[in-house]
Formats: sequence, structure tokens, C-alpha cells
Amino acid sequence: MAFVTKEKLFSRDFFITYAWLLGGCFVFALGAVLFAEPNRFAPGGTYGLSIVLHHLMGWRTELTALCMDIPLLLIGIYFLGPRFGIKTVICTFAIPFFMGIIHEIYGYEALLGENQQLLSAIFGGIVYGIGIGMIFKSRATSGGSDIIAMILNKYTHISLGQLVILVDCTITLTTVLAFGEWTLPMYSWIVVFIEGKVIDVVLEGGAVYKTMMIVTNRVDAIKKVIIEDINRGATLLPAVGMYKGEQRNVIYTVLTRREMMILRHKIQELDPDAFINVIDSKEILGHGFKSLKEEN
Repeated sequence: MAFVTKEKLFSRDFFITYAWLLGGCFVFALGAVLFAEPNRFAPGGTYGLSIVLHHLMGWRTELTALCMDIPLLLIGIYFLGPRFGIKTVICTFAIPFFMGIIHEIYGYEALLGENQQLLSAIFGGIVYGIGIGMIFKSRATSGGSDIIAMILNKYTHISLGQLVILVDCTITLTTVLAFGEWTLPMYSWIVVFIEGKVIDVVLEGGAVYKTMMIVTNRVDAIKKVIIEDINRGATLLPAVGMYKGEQRNVIYTVLTRREMMILRHKIQELDPDAFINVIDSKEILGHGFKSLKEEN
């Protein structure tokens, strides 16, 4: 769900947050005008449906989306309460505003030219992902079809993630009905897939971290490798083996992918019988990694 967040007026956090928001709206508008709209992609949301209507009826995409988003915002406030906040309202109007400006300056032609749908889908997904990631970074939502998913979630108790996928896939499939080309949804799905990956990079950064849980009898030797050779910290957790009921020690540490490979190789030399569990970590905050103070 989206939550209302408030920044102190004209504070540093205020300017950073709204820079992310407006910048994200502009980049999203670029993705729609330069890649999705001229190629008839409909990567979900009200803008996807508006692109279909633009090609069928000649309506301007940004105005059609705005006419959908405003009622959806009001319906969302009625059913869910005013949880969206001023930033979602700004986003609702900023994206069509930027799209209108880009249309006036650039026009309606595809940036990569005709017959470049695959490249347009790839770069469209990257641009969309950067834009939406920046909007999410400002702790806002673009509204639109997300509100439909939130309302359905409240009354059906189906997970929000599943509902967002269901709504967006339904919109994507309208391109087959509208244009009779079964390849168009596939290009749109490429946009959606790449967009999701890029959003993760924008929100979490490009670094890949690994959490390691190590059960070993050579605690001191492995501790020395972690602290002195790799220069990382670790936590020693007391544990009890369920099979024999023996007291064991578990080393908990978080490393980069390269550091994890170094430590795994060292453990293989020091204790070939050790038990290691390596877990992908989406985001690590704290000393030695990203500071909590850096989070906006």
C-alpha cells in the first residue's frame, strides 16, 4: 500500500524528495512518448490503455490518461481513505503535463524509427523503470491502475502483487483486440519485465550482497578470515543441532559477491565439513554498507 509521508517544508529532504518525484514523472513521460506510444505498446496502467485509445480514436494519450486517473484517485480516496497524499496528486498531473511538452517539442515519431520494436521495448523498459523507480524513491505512487488493484485487494484479499499483474496483463492484452497483432503484448511484457528490474536497481542500487550462515567447528579460524582478510564484521549465534542436540555456533555475515566467493574458498580449505547457507540480500543498511542517513 501507499503511505502518506510528510517532509518539512523547504527542508533538504523536501527538495530532494520532490526532485525525485518531478524527475521521475519527466522520465516516465519520455518513455511513454518516445518508445511506448509510437510503437503501440501498452505496458499496463492507465497510460497503456490510453495509448491503445490514442491509436484507435485519435485521442491524446496524456489527456485520456488524466481523465482516467482523476476519477480513479477520487474513487481510491472514497474506498481507501486519503492515503495517497499530495505527491500522488502531483504525479497525476505532472506526467501528462510533461508528455504534452515533449509532444509539442518532439512530435509523435518513434525515437528509434520504424521496425525497431524490440529495441524500443528494451530501451522503453529501461526508461520506464528509471522513471517509476524515481517516483517510488520519492515515496509516492503514480496512482492509476494501482488504485484499482488496491481496491480489489481490500475486498477480495488477493495479494496486491497478483492483482497489479492481473490488471496490467489485462490492459496489455487489449492490444491484440485493438490491433489484431499477437506480437504486441509480447513486446509490452518485455517492457514490463525490464522495467521491474530497473526499478529494483534505482531503489536498491547495483550492488549485490550475500548473507552467509556458516555452521562450523573452526569458528576462530573463519572469524580471522572475515575480520582480518576480508575486513568485514560478523555475528556469532549460539544454536542447537536438532538431530543430536549438540551445541553449535553459527556465523552470520553479509558480504559482496566477490567477498563471498573468497570466504567460501577459504572455508573449503579450513573446514570442508562446514555447512553454508548463502542468501541473496536485496538491501543492506547500516555500518559498512549504505547508511540509514542516506535514505530519503
